[in-house]
Amino acid sequence: MQFKDIFPPLETVLEMNPEELAPFVLKYLSDKPNINRYNFTLGSNPDIVAYAGGRLNEELNNRLMEAWMWLEKEILITPKAGAQHDWAVITRRGRKIIENDNFSAIKFEALLPSDNLDPVLLQKVKSLFIRGEYEMAIFAAFKEVEVRVRKKAGLSNSDVGVKLMRTAFGTGGGLFDATLPAGESDAIRELFSGAIGTNKNPSSHRDVDFENAYEVIDVIFMANHLLRLVERTHMKLNPKI
Repeated sequence: MQFKDIFPPLETVLEMNPEELAPFVLKYLSDKPNINRYNFTLGSNPDIVAYAGGRLNEELNNRLMEAWMWLEKEILITPKAGAQHDWAVITRRGRKIIENDNFSAIKFEALLPSDNLDPVLLQKVKSLFIRGEYEMAIFAAFKEVEVRVRKKAGLSNSDVGVKLMRTAFGTGGGLFDATLPAGESDAIRELFSGAIGTNKNPSSHRDVDFENAYEVIDVIFMANHLLRLVERTHMKLNPKI
């Protein structure tokens, strides 16, 4: 595959962020028997020189190397074992993305940063989100909220959904904070009840159509915020545990 057949126009490429350009770089490299970061750069690759109008373009070169480094960071390409001089290979994960033609997964994965999410939540939702299984990702996120509330409140498996939240955060419940003003306690109870009723319960009973990845991220971070509240409240009520 020729560079010009894969990449957008030059003026577009020069405006793209590394994570936006990276899928094109990965696709371009996919049919190359040997890949090397230096052979991929402008000065040593006539294919790229031709794309750049037959002249060296340092700005383009920098954009391509930024995308290469992003692919390395995401472990989509990696140094070739036993080789020297920056020879590289496409990883199994990278090949899977190429085979499934799922380049949008690369872009959207970067929107769900691992260091900002509860580690258990991350494990539950990230692979679903990357595969585009948005309904299942949201269901898994709020199932984790439900499981965490039940555990921290000391309730049984028969307590589920909205009822679970009202019991856990209601007066006398395992996560009821009596030091808060009544209005705040009521608001927290309703926050958890509404979030479960809106985001988990519908997917339990029918298909829910989620198409916007950014909206799904918002919902996942809502679940993340609720998990933080659960942990904070539990630690406040049980300081010696």
